[in-house]
Amino acid sequence: MLHKAKERKSQQKQDLLIEGFLQAISAMRAASVNTLLAYSRDLYDSKAGLKIETKSLVNCKPKDLRSLIAWWHLRNLSPRSVARRLSALRQFMEWAIEEGVRKDNPTSWIDNPSLPAVLPKSLTELEIVRLLEATKMLEPKRESLKALAMLEISYSTGLRATELVELLLAQFRRNPETVLITGKGMRERLVPLGDTARQAAMRWIESRDAHEMFIQSDYMFPKNDGDKMSRHQFAQMLKKIAVFAGLDAARVSPHKLRHSFATHMLNRGADLRSLQSLLGHADISTTQIYTASRPDRLAGLVASAHPLASGRQER
Repeated sequence: MLHKAKERKSQQKQDLLIEGFLQAISAMRAASVNTLLAYSRDLYDSKAGLKIETKSLVNCKPKDLRSLIAWWHLRNLSPRSVARRLSALRQFMEWAIEEGVRKDNPTSWIDNPSLPAVLPKSLTELEIVRLLEATKMLEPKRESLKALAMLEISYSTGLRATELVELLLAQFRRNPETVLITGKGMRERLVPLGDTARQAAMRWIESRDAHEMFIQSDYMFPKNDGDKMSRHQFAQMLKKIAVFAGLDAARVSPHKLRHSFATHMLNRGADLRSLQSLLGHADISTTQIYTASRPDRLAGLVASAHPLASGRQER
């Protein structure tokens, strides 16, 4: 009985530490709900694995973490999932040291698994046009106008799905040329709206204003009950439109629209720094992955821009 009570107390202490860590990163980094849920899942899974070795987040050693990694591999977790769990553990241990819970960081001796490069996949420009055309098939008419505005804005700005569904009506009332977006880490950026996206937004607002169900909502794209649309609901809308467009619905997602925006912009001559700003990437290395997906574009850039590419040097 005494052993069980001691174990129960240890588990409760770890739960409190995990919750304390989540509160800390929520306050310090303005982490999103989805990010916090991911950290929570990873840390509680680590806690469960360490329990098998009769260890905890408080007293584990590097050898215990190696056993934990082996347990993850036995469950056929992908290298990316293992790397994500290790990242969560590293950040938790750093926080635990700052809080005086631990004196050492056992993750310092653990290497990350090597990850295969994952290149962003995008739709073609023609497929984007087909998606936009397919919004006309949605019923009733207001849903068609809403979907068209969402797709036009998403594709013309490269917004994340969360950023799109959190847009406010007040941001569009005066038919703006740019919109202020608050992205990850509460970083703000101005994104320009193309004329086509602005026109689609104005047509949607006109329809939106004509329906009482939307009057009380502050969101640009509310659900029929006036509440904010979720990322999942936007994704489901895209799948439906993809079917109407004759596309494989599995290939169409909100993030695929963002990738398409970035890839098509780069293909048409956008520079990386500008694209980084538009996408809201904190580090340009995140943006650079789009260049790896189109090596032919880089070869073409050298052929057209390098002064010796044609075999002649300007004099």
